[in-house]
Amino acid sequence: MSQHNIARPSRRRLMQAGAAALALGAPAFVRKANAQSQFDWKRFAGQKIDVVLAKSPRADIYQRYEKEFSELTGIEVSSEQIPEQQQRQKVMIEFTSGSPSFDVVNLALHVQKRIAAKGKWMEDLRPYLSDASITAPDYDFADFGKAGLDYATQSDGRLDTIPIFVDYWMIYYNKELFAQKGLEYPKSLDELKTAAKTLTEPSKGIYGFVSRGLKNANIPVWTSWLLGEGLETIDASGKLLTHTPEAIWAAEYYRDLNKNYAPPGTIGFNWNECQTSFMQGRAAMWLDGIGFTAPVEDPKVSRVVGKVGYGVTPPGPKAHHSATFADGLGISAASKKKQAAWLYIQWATNKVNQLRFLKEGGGAPARNSVYADRETVTASKFGPQWFDCILESAKIGRPGLPVIIPVQEFRDVFGVALTNTLTGADPATELRKATEAFRPVLAASEKA
Repeated sequence: MSQHNIARPSRRRLMQAGAAALALGAPAFVRKANAQSQFDWKRFAGQKIDVVLAKSPRADIYQRYEKEFSELTGIEVSSEQIPEQQQRQKVMIEFTSGSPSFDVVNLALHVQKRIAAKGKWMEDLRPYLSDASITAPDYDFADFGKAGLDYATQSDGRLDTIPIFVDYWMIYYNKELFAQKGLEYPKSLDELKTAAKTLTEPSKGIYGFVSRGLKNANIPVWTSWLLGEGLETIDASGKLLTHTPEAIWAAEYYRDLNKNYAPPGTIGFNWNECQTSFMQGRAAMWLDGIGFTAPVEDPKVSRVVGKVGYGVTPPGPKAHHSATFADGLGISAASKKKQAAWLYIQWATNKVNQLRFLKEGGGAPARNSVYADRETVTASKFGPQWFDCILESAKIGRPGLPVIIPVQEFRDVFGVALTNTLTGADPATELRKATEAFRPVLAASEKA
């Protein structure tokens, strides 16, 4: 079953589904679903499954409501959260050993997708979805958005994971600072740079723009601008597009914004320093993932509460895209409790838990229907514009990192090249050197 031949829900259906999910509390929801379908959730009662999650607000939600799953199924869950980098290392080591200790695993698809396919780490979930005896009739797989499913699906059609959230890169902007200058939200990348220049007032400690300058962390900034040229960093045949005129333009754009219109010290900024600058009112615009919103709207730590706008990344010279990143849950191919693990994944990615992501700060869910829930939108401290930004970004989402095995090496090599431009190095020269250095690394990874 491919995501390309699954019917997409209408807006009316989304509204109805969202309203139903909100109206029902989680335990009532699962009881009602069970009563309606006669689906046997308890067929694997007494089994125990191990789940490895990356530390995040989403993992917090899963663990907070884990008892709900056990009561529904009789399956005991042993789950652990591990900080992101350490979790990826653990997953790599255990899969390489051939005897992973877990049944269900959280993968960062923007980093681990290609290596999972190459190593045949994961169970293909398509047969499970097509088997009515193991998939609840109300699971509604068609509700998952295209951006998340594209990430979760390998090039041969295998569905390695079910997407749990998609992080869309967009622009946080300070509406008050824009109003003071009589500016509207930019409609193009040219207008964005002009706005950044107009909003920059160093004497007042205010700068027009901030984004990651730290090597490695800065790659999604560059790829966001490159998507505006209609290109990713590697084409479908595996050819590097990192020293094309478009890539050089994107690097120059990155350099100009970060060097001329950003707060001092951005060469060492990761997302948290950028977030702090924006929350203090020192930066009028900030490019990053929409999943960083919660602190921005928290009056205990933010000075810009009530002043924040959420804008879709403006179109570039040739195209209009939002860089996307995604996580998914999948079943280890080595698991001996795959069907019990599949029940856990169905529970973890149901509409109730996806709605909890929105309500409890878990990021942008992968299901469509939750965004149509107007009561949630109205009650959210993020405001309707935040939800609209997600929906509009979802229509134009493309991967913000290349789907290759040596993603970290790619980020390291090209991250250094970009950081060097902030201290005066020529973008074209730096990208040429980085491309030459990385080409044999990429070739070796595909031969291994």
